[in-house]
Amino acid sequence: MKYVVGYRPDERGADAITLAGVIAKTQGAQLHLVHVVHGAKAIDPDVEKRALGFVPKGVAASFSTREADSFANGLIEVATEVEAALIVVGAASNGLFKRFTVGSVANGLLHASPVPVALAPRGYNRKDPLTRLTVMAGTREGWQAVLDVGTTAAGRRHVPLRLVSIVELDELEQDEFSLDNALSPARQHVNTVLAEAAASLPGTKVTVTLAHGRTIEEAVDGLGWKSGELVIVGSSRLAENRKIFLGSTANKILRALPVPMVVVPRDFQEQGI
Repeated sequence: MKYVVGYRPDERGADAITLAGVIAKTQGAQLHLVHVVHGAKAIDPDVEKRALGFVPKGVAASFSTREADSFANGLIEVATEVEAALIVVGAASNGLFKRFTVGSVANGLLHASPVPVALAPRGYNRKDPLTRLTVMAGTREGWQAVLDVGTTAAGRRHVPLRLVSIVELDELEQDEFSLDNALSPARQHVNTVLAEAAASLPGTKVTVTLAHGRTIEEAVDGLGWKSGELVIVGSSRLAENRKIFLGSTANKILRALPVPMVVVPRDFQEQGI
């Protein structure tokens, strides 16, 4: 298994490599660090050395430079060529502490990538392996692909799996605004998904959480988060087949998260991450 990591000689590049190393641990996955340049721009010979210096011990890594018209296109090209299971990049550097701001690179990937994309929060510095995977198992089309990636990844890593369904109360019609009525469809869905996930992962702890708030951000803030956690969400139903398009709900989740997030393309059917 190989992960393509978008490297830039700044803190975003370091964040991306650090996250990729954490996800790769226990998987035997290899990192391929990619430095995208535009045109005939001179390349600093120390870039490769600095980039490889961020790779955790015990994780295999290689480095290459790719000329492309955009950073996102360069990463997608390389990921397609090497049949990568994941593209990893850092969030924009002007985000709030432990929050995401989606910059142009991440935005380009989140509208075009045919493979899952992992986003590292600003200042991500974890060294140990993942301790829990959280899957946002919503009720909209495409949830099965997200669940499949999450269960496969949790089973491979032997880490607990948490299934979360979020209800945004402010988006409900007035005549629907009863907490029990609002939560009932989501509760039924996650309980069904939980049973399926638990059956497919004997020996793995699977839990379910139903989060709600006036807004998505409020619901996300109300969830407990572990420092070694990774969140997996699906792309919008508006996305092209096997491509990513970050919908409004996923965008709100992203901006409220204090932990890394992976976005899975619509109808993704590969072996997971």
